[in-house]
Amino acid sequence: MNIEYFWQQTLAFLGGLDDHPMLQAGASLLALLAIALILGRVARFLVLHAVKLLSRQPALHWLSDFLHNKVFHRLAQMTPSLVVQFSLGLIPVLSDSSKHVIGNIALAFTILFQVLALGALLNALLDIYARTEHARTRSIKGYVQLTKMILYIFGAIIIVATLIDRSPLLLLSGLGAMSAVILLVYKDTLLSFVASVQLTSNDMLRVGDWIEMPQVGADGDVVDITLHTVKVQNFDKTIVSIPTWRLMSESFKNWRGMQQSGGRRIKRSLHIDASGVRFLDEQEQLRLTQVRLLTGYVSSKQAELKAWNAAQGEVAELSANQRRMTNLGTFRAYALAYLKAHPDIQPDMTCMVRQMEATAEGVPLEIYCFTRTTAWAEYERIQGDIFDYLLAVLPEFGLSLYQKPSGTDLRAMLPTNPQNAAPL
Repeated sequence: MNIEYFWQQTLAFLGGLDDHPMLQAGASLLALLAIALILGRVARFLVLHAVKLLSRQPALHWLSDFLHNKVFHRLAQMTPSLVVQFSLGLIPVLSDSSKHVIGNIALAFTILFQVLALGALLNALLDIYARTEHARTRSIKGYVQLTKMILYIFGAIIIVATLIDRSPLLLLSGLGAMSAVILLVYKDTLLSFVASVQLTSNDMLRVGDWIEMPQVGADGDVVDITLHTVKVQNFDKTIVSIPTWRLMSESFKNWRGMQQSGGRRIKRSLHIDASGVRFLDEQEQLRLTQVRLLTGYVSSKQAELKAWNAAQGEVAELSANQRRMTNLGTFRAYALAYLKAHPDIQPDMTCMVRQMEATAEGVPLEIYCFTRTTAWAEYERIQGDIFDYLLAVLPEFGLSLYQKPSGTDLRAMLPTNPQNAAPL
């Protein structure tokens, strides 16, 4: 059954409205629109079903990228407007001017979905290219984005020209004459528009992201993204509005990667008093072998040092020629074993205890690891518990934390009886 025959039957059904031409025209248009929408649904189902069957073939796996980016969805959406365009002649009760206006509107919708289909096609080609070897060294994402921007601009001009029934060249000439005024008046708007397109297309910012931008006083969650501003709610519940273009022209930190990774980094140092660093004697080594986290380390280290010293021969009798265990090195190994055995530390991420360059404030021993949670309050609790314990266990290794002298320390050095004080 073709469309013309179906329309003949439909018009015959509407024949009783001959005495009311306006009503008959409206009913005919509604019937045409309903048929167009039904045919659009049928076309979409058939096209998508056929493409899904074809994409199962190994040689046509690229069709999955087309489906994912909705290329065929956009093409199928042109069906209703095409049906309306080519079926207006089957409605004799419509005037030529009405057919012309409705035809232009349908043509505008057809052009719109064509432009969207081309944009989706560019996205699909970019996904296909991203899986190639060349994509690791040469990115074409910027070129694709520029092409899409030009495509959408020209598509919008053609759609507007179709709706107002004018030549697109007329609109282009008018825009060229007013370009200087437009750039001057809408400078901030254009900058914000380009910035918002870049932020969205590159997935640099989303609502709900925790961002940090100290130069504008922003440190909190993104609550709204508009054309001109991005609203950030700080952790003290204040709201900071950032011009969208500043997020592209200046740097900001987005903590989304940390939240998605499932672990938050601990990076803090213990400043060990250098005067307490020394070698361990045999009694201390024997005592440390009884520490569960150090049993394996002390045994293997003793065997390693014994073999190395034995290989030195007679010169190893001098203590300066020997390798010996130090309390700082042993504490470093203990801290690392403690972190790896801690239930709240992420085992699949970097975990280490490293010694930094000695400074005037002691020997920094940096704790570098990741917690299993990214929740702020829980993270601070875990970090506090770890450093509380490590500070408390330092005396077990004969170590202490470096601390600058305070007023109490200076007063303690003064004689208790001022009369016995030495004269100045």
